[in-house]
Amino acid sequence: MKRDIDMKEVSDGKLYTSSDLAKLGCSDCAGCSDCCQGMGQSIILDPYDIYQLTKGLNCTFNELLQDKIELSVVDGLILPNLALKGESEVCGFLNEEGRCSIHAIRPGFCRLFPLGRIYEDNTFHYFLQIHECKKENRTKVKISKWLGIPKLKQYEQFVTDWHYFLNNVEDNLKEMQDEQQIKNAAMGLVKLFYLMPYDFERDFYEQFYERKAMLS
Repeated sequence: MKRDIDMKEVSDGKLYTSSDLAKLGCSDCAGCSDCCQGMGQSIILDPYDIYQLTKGLNCTFNELLQDKIELSVVDGLILPNLALKGESEVCGFLNEEGRCSIHAIRPGFCRLFPLGRIYEDNTFHYFLQIHECKKENRTKVKISKWLGIPKLKQYEQFVTDWHYFLNNVEDNLKEMQDEQQIKNAAMGLVKLFYLMPYDFERDFYEQFYERKAMLS
């Protein structure tokens, strides 16, 4: 999701890599679940998120669509996001104690918070969003530990490639004139990267780049 922001207003003015320390530690949130509520359709899911969720929950993408995720239009593309419930917009994966029931396989957006990413020159850096988390006196934590993602460098390359790939797809859609053609192309992206089941016995990244090559 593209955001037009002033970094001076939303961050501490620093750019980070995964090997850096940032003030993220919050005593395991100490029972707080504010970031799991009231987020609208902003928790966009990438193909790795869907791979992790369908594998970890032993379900299909269509089964997730029944009550856990939904499809929305994002920057002209059709992408899945977590479906938040009720007036408080509560994540469907929160348990009765207000804790994440899928913490080990939670989406990248959730792992990232309260960090953000800023993309430039075919890469990205992390930045700390200073107004997003109400917890005070946070301790410094290494970003790689905070994210807790295996094969982090490979994951970060995927995140970069997916971001710029979507930018290119968006530009291509803007050149199309026929609305049905645009819709078919956007849904084709959903089918290729989300709806088509992944082989859990194989490496995700190999499968992602194979699918990406189909559109090259």
